[in-house]
Amino acid sequence: MAKVVTMGEIMLRLSTPNNEKFIQADEFDVNYGGGEANVAVSLANYGHEVEFVTAIPANPIGDCAVAALRKYNVGTKHISRSGDRLGIYFLETGSAMRASNVVYDRANSAIACATADKFDFDAIFEGADWFHFTGITPAVSDLAAEVTEAACKAAKAHGVTVSVDLNFRKKLWSSEKAQKVMTNLMQYVDVCIGNEEDAEKVLGFKPGKTDVTSGELELAGYVDIFNQMVDKFNFKYVISSLRESYSASNNGWSACIMDGKTREFYHSKKYSITPIVDRVGGGDSFAAGLVCGLLDGKDMKAALEYAVAASALKHTIPGDFNLVTRADVENLAGGDGSGRVQR
Repeated sequence: MAKVVTMGEIMLRLSTPNNEKFIQADEFDVNYGGGEANVAVSLANYGHEVEFVTAIPANPIGDCAVAALRKYNVGTKHISRSGDRLGIYFLETGSAMRASNVVYDRANSAIACATADKFDFDAIFEGADWFHFTGITPAVSDLAAEVTEAACKAAKAHGVTVSVDLNFRKKLWSSEKAQKVMTNLMQYVDVCIGNEEDAEKVLGFKPGKTDVTSGELELAGYVDIFNQMVDKFNFKYVISSLRESYSASNNGWSACIMDGKTREFYHSKKYSITPIVDRVGGGDSFAAGLVCGLLDGKDMKAALEYAVAASALKHTIPGDFNLVTRADVENLAGGDGSGRVQR
């Protein structure tokens, strides 16, 4: 198995139970998660050696976040125990035509205030095969953006493959700021993952006439955009998840990929996911499935099918983490979506 490093923010998630609105809730369900932490848990669950890099305060809540990672065999030895607070996000889970809603309380969190000298990146990337980050971490603060670039530079210096999930978050920064920061970081990236909104808001590309709210996909537009992205950034692979959002409870889910060298383009099978239990972490489980597939030596088509199946399954699991096994993913990717009891 490979050694993978991910870096980002893990947060305390407080979500309303039973699809309640915030104003109805008298209590919250507690989970821990965050983009790169979710990827780390998935990859560790698939058997890879994973180290998660972040800053977490040295207090009991920080201890809980570390324990949540250790529970799923994610390495925590490179976590900086520093800063004053763990970021929090509140989740109101939607249903039917009512969208989910997220409220962030993460200003001045430990990772937002951390500096690059808190991390020994030479030690972190020693013997590593893959480094994954997302567009969320550099959005948290200017300092976090500097730490992200320092990590990317060190990863490339150690010959590590670098992947990014663009993950635009409009509540954290503007499209203009995202494009300025993320365009600079693309020089370090080998594998670029995103969706139609990310391509437009983070890198300035828009695929055809696709509208995620309409349930219509124009694949020819993605071929054009992927070609432009490869021309500009020389990516080895460009990948987009394709979500057709009919309602908060019913989504179509597929993905597409392009080989940057041959320009071969492939669209996966599509899953109809209904009812959705929890879509938070769906993109992270997709990224983890793709990284796992490529690290396993699968060709790009098989790796993409593995990623789409893994992510489809995540939509059935509450919480941020995708807790399915390799066998679960392989069964679905192989065509068994019956949901029958396994005896």
